[in-house]
Amino acid sequence: MRFNLMLATSETIYALSSGGLPAGVAVVRISGNGAFRAAKSLAGALPMPRQAALKTIRTRNGLIIDRALVLTFPGPASFTGEDCVEIHVHGGKAVVNALLDELSSFENFRLAEHGEFSRRALENGKMDLVEVEGLADLISAETEMQRRLAMEHAAGGLSDLYNSWADRLTRARALIEAELDFADEDDVPGSVSDMVWADMKQLHRELSDHLAGADLGEIIRDGLKVVIAGPPNAGKSSLMNALAKREVAIVTDIAGTTRDVLHVDLNIEGYAVKLYDTAGLRETNEIVEREGIRRALRTVADADLVLSLAEIGEEPQRAFPGFAGKVLTVGTKSDIHPGIHNGYDVLISAVDVAGLNELHELLRRHLQARSGMLSLALPSRLRHRTLLTDSLGAVAAALASDRGLDIRAEYLRQAATSLGRITGRVDVEDLLDVIFSEFCIGK
Repeated sequence: MRFNLMLATSETIYALSSGGLPAGVAVVRISGNGAFRAAKSLAGALPMPRQAALKTIRTRNGLIIDRALVLTFPGPASFTGEDCVEIHVHGGKAVVNALLDELSSFENFRLAEHGEFSRRALENGKMDLVEVEGLADLISAETEMQRRLAMEHAAGGLSDLYNSWADRLTRARALIEAELDFADEDDVPGSVSDMVWADMKQLHRELSDHLAGADLGEIIRDGLKVVIAGPPNAGKSSLMNALAKREVAIVTDIAGTTRDVLHVDLNIEGYAVKLYDTAGLRETNEIVEREGIRRALRTVADADLVLSLAEIGEEPQRAFPGFAGKVLTVGTKSDIHPGIHNGYDVLISAVDVAGLNELHELLRRHLQARSGMLSLALPSRLRHRTLLTDSLGAVAAALASDRGLDIRAEYLRQAATSLGRITGRVDVEDLLDVIFSEFCIGK
């Protein structure tokens, strides 16, 4: 089932749908009732659907704009569900501007807004809300795991799962209603309730297992937050620079050099990692340094993983206020402390890069251990997690309730509604402006 509104509109939209200019090729997309009429005016006779043809693009006064490839996509078998045209011109600013100016002269034509092509695809039943979000994530993906997760969502893998759960809830409610309304009829099984609640217990387990992957989904999409913490002069900034392979942080022998939280993005085995360098943790009366330490502890509390640094021979901090996750202890300056281990997880030297490969391997193993699965049909947004939690709670309430079948059926209706809000099957108009504002113009 799709989010099928089939909105009728007389406006035809157009926009540059490819990257920034100048470029080798620029793609201008047109969608709406007037798309073919405008394309015919610009290029003459149009090619067969989905077949590219080289055409001379002219203004209505006969001036040549460019020689371009033209493709047509008749609705509803198009990205937006409307008649669509793509014109592939040379990617010069003057060429593209001349084409956009010419399109603006057609009646009821206007420049598309952010994400408007995708919004029309949603409204015309070509995509659902999860697929749209996956498309947005696919466009912005920077790592292999982000690409794979986004592709799973954009291709409908997650939507199929949620829709199948919603269908099971609908069937369960129908069977309950049948038992309530037709209990005396011979064609209604007397043990319908037993069958329904056995399936709902299984669904509860499936929802719970699925929600357990939400942390991983958000980590893949937003990045694993790794915080470097420890006392002053433990080598935190040196490690930050070594992992980033550039000078991100200032490194001196003066204690308290790092006053604020520094951040750099890394790509480790296809996973996005957000690495943070923090102020040295110690007792101090210096006002600015105390504020840096406060921010450091706040950053640690929000981390997914903490690298606790200490110079070899010193005891590393193994617990931090407000943080209950994994702490890896890192002994630093192994170049001046050879042969000492002291129970650290890894020994490193930012000077001669000793141990950095081992640290990189520990991070990789941690990421793989966090994944623990092959399927990437995972929730990746807070919106998904919140609605899945609501659905799980409603199923649990239905299983636990002793207030009668009609009340229990109402809980199942609430569970199905929460699932439907994830994919856009019900009541999501308030979300659309926020979601589509994340898109670029032309998509």
